[in-house]
Amino acid sequence: MNRINQLFQHKKSGIRSVYFTAGFPNLNDTIDILCTLEKAGIDLVEIGMPFSDPLADGPVIQQSSTVALKNGMTITLLFEQLKNIRQKVNIPLVLMGYMNPVLQYGVENFCKMAAACGIDGLILPDMPAEVYEQHYQELFQKHNLHHILLITPRTSDDRIRYIDQLSGGFLYAVSSSATTGNVQQNKEGQEVYFKRLSQLNLKNPVLIGFGISNKEQLEHACQYAAGAVIGTAFIKQLSNSDKELPLRVRDFVKSLD
Repeated sequence: MNRINQLFQHKKSGIRSVYFTAGFPNLNDTIDILCTLEKAGIDLVEIGMPFSDPLADGPVIQQSSTVALKNGMTITLLFEQLKNIRQKVNIPLVLMGYMNPVLQYGVENFCKMAAACGIDGLILPDMPAEVYEQHYQELFQKHNLHHILLITPRTSDDRIRYIDQLSGGFLYAVSSSATTGNVQQNKEGQEVYFKRLSQLNLKNPVLIGFGISNKEQLEHACQYAAGAVIGTAFIKQLSNSDKELPLRVRDFVKSLD
């Protein structure tokens, strides 16, 4: 069974997921960050594949991608770093990024390498659901890779149900129609959106992301979903060079307890 499914079978609520950009702050930090996150109690990690034009990301994650690319991070190098990760880390791992680098690498080769490294799912925000269904669904399923699709407050109920049927592992519910890290949110509108999702009887559990940055926001999201994803706030913590990297990671996770 896919590790994502195992996680949601074992833990129905309060799931904490963290996003960070591979190759940031330093090129070879990826494995240390993953190991420390698991030891600190994070349930699931999204590993960002840096891209030069990350349209869905806010300035903090964009900057981390720029730094990672300047450091020399590539998909090939990331797979090299991850090739023995399952000897060290057991929690579910998801690769998140954009279609252009995946297409350049070759989608079939990408899926094969991801599976060989023990990756459990992919999040590719700029791949339309219809394109996935028509061209890539069988390939992803062949390699036991869940394709995790995004929904937003503007997504209709009918389309949410369609996306839910295509998605595997969980649904990624974007908390607002904005880029990552945006904290200027309409709380009343969020409440309506979150309640609407909880009433749709979806087959997949839901994780809420974008704009979740602290314990209070995490707990609020967990009232309506299985858990939440924190990205921008964690990237900011990784940027703090006053402390050693493992301590930065542990301090951040502790702040969510």
